Amino acid sequence: MAAVAVIGPGAIGGTLAAWLMQSGHQVTLCVRTPLDRLEIDTPRGPLSATPVILTDPAVATAVDWVLATTKTYDVAAAANWLGGLVGPATRVAVIQNGVEHLERFAPYLAADKLLPVIIDLPAERLAPGRIHQRRDGTMLVPEGAAGADFAALFAGTPIVTSTTDEFTTAAWRKLCLNCAGAVSALVLQPGGVARRDDVAELMRGLVAECVAVGRAEGAQLSLDLPDAIVEGYRTAPADSVNSMHADRLAGRPMEIDARNGVIVRRGARHGIPTPLNQLMVTLLEAAQG
Repeated sequence: MAAVAVIGPGAIGGTLAAWLMQSGHQVTLCVRTPLDRLEIDTPRGPLSATPVILTDPAVATAVDWVLATTKTYDVAAAANWLGGLVGPATRVAVIQNGVEHLERFAPYLAADKLLPVIIDLPAERLAPGRIHQRRDGTMLVPEGAAGADFAALFAGTPIVTSTTDEFTTAAWRKLCLNCAGAVSALVLQPGGVARRDDVAELMRGLVAECVAVGRAEGAQLSLDLPDAIVEGYRTAPADSVNSMHADRLAGRPMEIDARNGVIVRRGARHGIPTPLNQLMVTLLEAAQG
């Protein structure tokens, strides 16, 4: 069994921690504010776990795996834990949104210590330590020894974890999905808002810009992907709330740059116009204050 530290026990980190404990792994949560236990409402029934809780990076000791599940704008705070948690054999899985997993942690760790992870795990944080997990979810990592070991770590859980030799494509495909979710965050409406034809058209435009930039970055993305993604939004549960929308509702900072700003920035490098994503960035930043 592995020793695992989870930095950032929100909806994603808390759910992963609880499932890992069901498989017998030793899990430590690295938190700002202590909590008693994890209570997860999962598709398979209620799940409860009592991991070790750490609030002081100075007392952290080396583990086999670190799961960095903080928001993308909290990387500097997460890095405060790495000095104690990371030993010679430790690997750090960066489980975050966007396409810049490695770039965010490059100032703190060597590239051979880092493993980027794409996660699809619909879950919502209801209160500290209380999470609603909507379905089992999946994770995807690059092929190689580290990726295979990470997949093995979750082999005893219902979160299907697999490797791919097309990680760049997978990351941009996930960004295409996430960038459209900015609409819900802006209008403060759950996923069912996509059933409006005018909103669906706006979402197609956001995704089309992401497809164009992703293709320029080397991702293999089909030109009909915007239609497929928007159809997915329209047929999903109408009450679904994406993480950016949830953050705005809770008064937390939003991952605006990781989900839409990066499309604008990378688009500018390639001379690709991204006016709709720029509009989302401008309006969400204004709403955030």
